[in-house]
Amino acid sequence: MVNRIDGEVRAAITAVESEDATPAEKAEMLMEIAMGIQAKPKNTGQILSAIELYEKSLAQCPAEQFLLHARIEARMATALQAIPGESSEYLERARECYDTARAIFKDHGTPEETAEAEMNLGLVIQTLCGMHKAIITDAISAYQRSLRTFNKKKFPKEFAILQNNLATAFLSMPFTDQRAKMREALAVQSFEEGLSVVTLIDYPTEYAMLQNNLGNALQYCSSSHGVENNLRALEAYDEALKVRTLETTPFEYANTISNKANCLLNMLDDIENPESGNLKNLDKAIGLYEEAHSIFKAHNGMENAEIVAGVLAELKQQSSEIKSKNNGKFVTA
Repeated sequence: MVNRIDGEVRAAITAVESEDATPAEKAEMLMEIAMGIQAKPKNTGQILSAIELYEKSLAQCPAEQFLLHARIEARMATALQAIPGESSEYLERARECYDTARAIFKDHGTPEETAEAEMNLGLVIQTLCGMHKAIITDAISAYQRSLRTFNKKKFPKEFAILQNNLATAFLSMPFTDQRAKMREALAVQSFEEGLSVVTLIDYPTEYAMLQNNLGNALQYCSSSHGVENNLRALEAYDEALKVRTLETTPFEYANTISNKANCLLNMLDDIENPESGNLKNLDKAIGLYEEAHSIFKAHNGMENAEIVAGVLAELKQQSSEIKSKNNGKFVTA
């Protein structure tokens, strides 16, 4: 497949070079071909082919066409950040491309182009933070700059995505200092702010993403209102599951029911009667984890499947011990 795509790239370059067009026009042609290849890549080779075309496009672009240059850089950056792998090489190149593009957009482009570059730059920096190649406050600053344009009234979808990104950035910061609770509260606030502008009907994907992530933030935050937070988290997961179904988005569905299962593990069966324990919720959680495990296995999510399998083994043992104890036959493993 990679060789076939390489052949298509060569053919595209040859065709553009033979066109009776200006260098700027040829640069635009190459960029558009690259965007077409990148739109629905079937493998990494296709993304690399698109990057090759973007590079050829930059080489064709006249020096005085700085705005076109910036647009090519920004598009190439999206391809660079889409390449999977543990190396930071492509992400660091993407960051350089966005830095180049946004500097030009700021003076010569549209506010929307600048905001989009800032939003994507924040994502790249946030990913690099996980590789210890950047600092999270730079990502937060990029998101906040993007919000100057992508406000809730004119750009609800972009606003919601930025609020989600901000929240995950807050949650990724070290929780070892006195400001940890404040960052948790800011994260929950950002998720809720995003949900204030997107609806289940108009923006289902973003709605489900925010509800799922809000549920996670609520159940893990260090609060004195643990019961209330867990109940709110369950409601959020159920909202997400109105969109994330087994038939339409199996992998996302499995992720959300796993999160819901984890929440159930921390809830009593009867809040008014603590002595009742949580055996019912434990068994509900086991059922959800079993479903998630089978889905992950069926959709090549082996890493997720292995994690869930390990949790399941522990929970089934725990459930068995509780039931044995309740029958007066408590046994240890």
